[in-house]
Amino acid sequence: MLFTQALKKKFGAVPALTGLTMQVPEGSVYALVGPNGAGKSTAMKILLNMLRADEGNASVLGKDSRKLGPADLAQLAYVSESRRLPDWMSVSQFLAYNRRFYPSWDDDILSDLLSLYQLPLDRRLNQLSRGMRMQASLAAALCYRPRLIVLDEPFSGLDVLVREQLIESILDRTPELTVLLASHDLGEIESFATHVAYLNEGRIRFSEEAQSISGRFREIEVLLDEQAGVPKDVPESWLNPESVSSVFRFTHSRYEPETSDAEILQRFSAVREISVRALPLRSIFVALAKAAQARHCEG
Repeated sequence: MLFTQALKKKFGAVPALTGLTMQVPEGSVYALVGPNGAGKSTAMKILLNMLRADEGNASVLGKDSRKLGPADLAQLAYVSESRRLPDWMSVSQFLAYNRRFYPSWDDDILSDLLSLYQLPLDRRLNQLSRGMRMQASLAAALCYRPRLIVLDEPFSGLDVLVREQLIESILDRTPELTVLLASHDLGEIESFATHVAYLNEGRIRFSEEAQSISGRFREIEVLLDEQAGVPKDVPESWLNPESVSSVFRFTHSRYEPETSDAEILQRFSAVREISVRALPLRSIFVALAKAAQARHCEG
């Protein structure tokens, strides 16, 4: 559905992408996460031919993204928190305007979305709340049945009800619809993303199914009979190790119950207790960001 290979992009002397390689499976909800400035929006704009990469390749729907034509664009949708809308239009005028561009426009979908969102059709777009503007944008995108929708920070600053309505609208149309989603708020995507890719400093650090990520990260706390210290030969999978008094803690990025506890016991003597706690995505990526920052400082 979507593929990039070694994408590079600079803005002046500032690198935005430094070798981005990514593959989005058809029918997935693929979340591209990472800190602000990691390159998420730049990658999306290259995929949609809104920007040109300096190096590398990108394909969408099996076609070079630089050669997307009208028939291809009619199968794609793009919704961004920073998207400019024709604010002088009413909601009704905005939807009617979009309808004329897409032969596949489905008024039944529009009716369902309007019922869910309760949008005021006679109100101008510049009179809408942030949440209503996002609902209007998403309605205009979903009504022509795109095969791929690209969402750039769609839930930023929205209240809980509006977020849930937007998520419901998207999930109702998968797996026929593939979703590429950029977000820095991991709590918003945890309940519905099928795949997660961590983007930092312009490249993908890892990409896998969300369930797999949640399954392998654990917060470990080791209670000792004596003063704890950080071992010199800490494995790479032990992120952000620290010791306080008789407690040693870290985030394990490759936790396996059968082997990881035994590995801990081999490295410490007088272990009184090992506590293992599952982590939400937000905590996982905070741990990854801290580990990346520590490596950068060491370098």
